[in-house]
Amino acid sequence: MVPAYLVLYTVLSSGQDQTLDRQFQSAVSAYKSGHLPEAASQLEALLPHVPKSFEVHELLGLVYAAQSQNTKAVEQLEAAADLKPDSAAARTNLAAALYQAGKAGPAEEQFRKALVLDPQNYDASHNLGELYVQSKRIADAVPLLEKAQQIRPSYNNGYDLALAYFMTGKLDAARSIVESLLKARDTGELHNLLAQIDEKQDKFVEAANEYEAAAHMDPSESNLFDWGSEMLLHRTYDPAITVFQQGVQRYPDSPRLQIGLGMGLYARGRYDEAISALLKAADLNPADPRCYFFLSKAYESSPNRADDVIERFRRFAEIQPNNAMAQYYYAASLWKGKQVEGASANAEQVASLLKKSIALDAKMAEAHALLGNVFAERREYDKAIPEYARALELNPNLPDTHYRLGVAYVHTGQKDRAQGEFDVYQKLRAQHLAEMDKERAAVQQFVYSEQGTSAARP
Repeated sequence: MVPAYLVLYTVLSSGQDQTLDRQFQSAVSAYKSGHLPEAASQLEALLPHVPKSFEVHELLGLVYAAQSQNTKAVEQLEAAADLKPDSAAARTNLAAALYQAGKAGPAEEQFRKALVLDPQNYDASHNLGELYVQSKRIADAVPLLEKAQQIRPSYNNGYDLALAYFMTGKLDAARSIVESLLKARDTGELHNLLAQIDEKQDKFVEAANEYEAAAHMDPSESNLFDWGSEMLLHRTYDPAITVFQQGVQRYPDSPRLQIGLGMGLYARGRYDEAISALLKAADLNPADPRCYFFLSKAYESSPNRADDVIERFRRFAEIQPNNAMAQYYYAASLWKGKQVEGASANAEQVASLLKKSIALDAKMAEAHALLGNVFAERREYDKAIPEYARALELNPNLPDTHYRLGVAYVHTGQKDRAQGEFDVYQKLRAQHLAEMDKERAAVQQFVYSEQGTSAARP
């Protein structure tokens, strides 16, 4: 948000009636004490008597802005700027109101006019820099924020400047500002930003500690998510689960916290619990594709709650009929669900969904592979083999598909080709498991060996 407006509290000109002057001063007092409707009423009554008063237009505009009556605020502040076109403060206030009204282009123009009138105007430099940060024009924001910090060092501008440095890869400069600000004001958002800097500089333990500090100081949904995600990112799954469990207790309506909890539970092999968390996430935000990706993974490892899982995938496929993955997920859930129940799946429905998925995205290896499985179960190996081959052409690192293609070759009398696929299957499976075990052990050793350091940090 653009910071609160500057306002120059002045009296009406000496030639004005003293009654009007007292009415204006009363409005100023009401504004300063937060009685905004009262201030607006007094100024609205006063304006017809002094239609050319810069002060009345300016203050009324600020009152409207404070009440989020953006259209009225812009109207009054434009009138004030017209009355005093050489006032940098008037241009700055108008720019802030325009930005609050969603008019970034005109706001930028007014901020620039204010800086031409007064190059040392802190508010214009800071607010325009913040506008650029929020508009993702970070390179444009940096010199303005640097200038504002030189004019008047402040927490808000310093934070924005540190964030801009971080986003432009100037990590040491960002760290320097954050550490300086922390000495004067210890806040959760500074610890969160410092954690992001640590993460970028591969200081993973330090990052986790800073995320933890941010979450303890300010247990917001965002801070808890960041803390849990840091643990999840580096595969410290048990601490991640604990953080996400605390998060969903505080914020039960947060889909991303539920997804994070589901991911952690899945990674620890607690598949039924993972499915429960991901089903909640799906209900909280039915259109979020990330939820269904992890739900599909958990469901592959657990046969329970088939009907509930299938229903969520059916809904997702209906919500996003042009999403290839949505059609695939629904097909895969039907296929697995019916197999779990010991009944034969509706092969025609599954095949139809898979063909639709492939039509939407011809490069979906998973859809080709599953369609091959459907054909193979019906012993239509001449149809299954091309699907398996296409899946492996798109993604050669699918051990199960190599195995199934080998089986299909056996059934069609192509024993040499079958043996080749079985060899690839064994090689890929062995490599995959070895790499996963090695990586998991390395991550755990790294994180838990640093527990003493973590405990010693404030």
